[in-house]
Amino acid sequence: MKKYLFLMYMMIVGIFLVACGGNASEQAEGSKDTEGKAQAIVFGTGGTSGTYYPIGGALKPIFEKSDYVNNVTVESTGASIANIQNIQDGLNQMSIIMSDVGYDALEGIGQFEGNPVEIQAMAGMYQNVVQIVALADSDIKTIEDLEGKRVGVGKVGSGVEQSTQKVLEVLGLTYDDLSKVTHTGYADSVQEMKNGNLDAAFFTSGVPNSNITDLMQQNDIVFVEIEGDIANKLMEKYPFYKAFTIPANDEAMYNLPEEVNTVGIQNLITVSPALSKDLVYDLTKRYYDYLGSEEVSIRALKQLEREELANELIVPLHPGAEKFYKEQGLLD
Repeated sequence: MKKYLFLMYMMIVGIFLVACGGNASEQAEGSKDTEGKAQAIVFGTGGTSGTYYPIGGALKPIFEKSDYVNNVTVESTGASIANIQNIQDGLNQMSIIMSDVGYDALEGIGQFEGNPVEIQAMAGMYQNVVQIVALADSDIKTIEDLEGKRVGVGKVGSGVEQSTQKVLEVLGLTYDDLSKVTHTGYADSVQEMKNGNLDAAFFTSGVPNSNITDLMQQNDIVFVEIEGDIANKLMEKYPFYKAFTIPANDEAMYNLPEEVNTVGIQNLITVSPALSKDLVYDLTKRYYDYLGSEEVSIRALKQLEREELANELIVPLHPGAEKFYKEQGLLD
């Protein structure tokens, strides 16, 4: 009898252990499934009237084809600075920023003074080009001729004004060396030039800028080049600047009689370092394939060759993106 009871006890214990083991296995498998689930991505862009926001809209369906992503929410934001802060706070998993702001974030300077932020790039995009436009009768032929002139420098604190100040700094000039300074945005600068109240203005944007195109329809203008020693000093001191040439005889880019040499600041797609290597690898591949297709309708996305996506980025690549570019032979 005792032997029978003992055997029954052992059978019950065995069944219980198997059941527990099965539950533990199921729980572990369940955790794996949970971790492997496709996740939602919040894509920080910029204002709805700018270029970042429609780019986000164009890339949303491309990224949502990924098995790692179940939804992409394209969010209108205050652009670069806000996007970096949102990634730091976990509110965005992906964003578009300008390289100069990314540089400041990594170095903990400027708007990020004493608070460096870890950000990683997925891919490069088009450049925001520093375009200095002067009225033809202003006697401004070279960048040094800005001294003593009336110049629109961009809104206070804007990316345009930051570029203006850096260019003037390399020239050895300050606002005091200009006869008049207006903190005007694109449209207002153009209107002031039309009214004869400004000789020149700075524009930092993609090419073409519709405000410059508007000015060209009613006024004779010249593009003031940033080249030679001035360009080299600017790029040496601020490594986020890159050389840029506005081509001649290109109807999509002002249809100028001669090319214009200047500098630009590259825009980047950045991702949270918390995103998995596999996810970012897949998104990078989809972005690369999309740019090589006939589906691209936004001009800004056509302004950078696919082979240049990972070239000389100021922000370090996410490991997933780095893996993809190495496989494509796009990294040294």
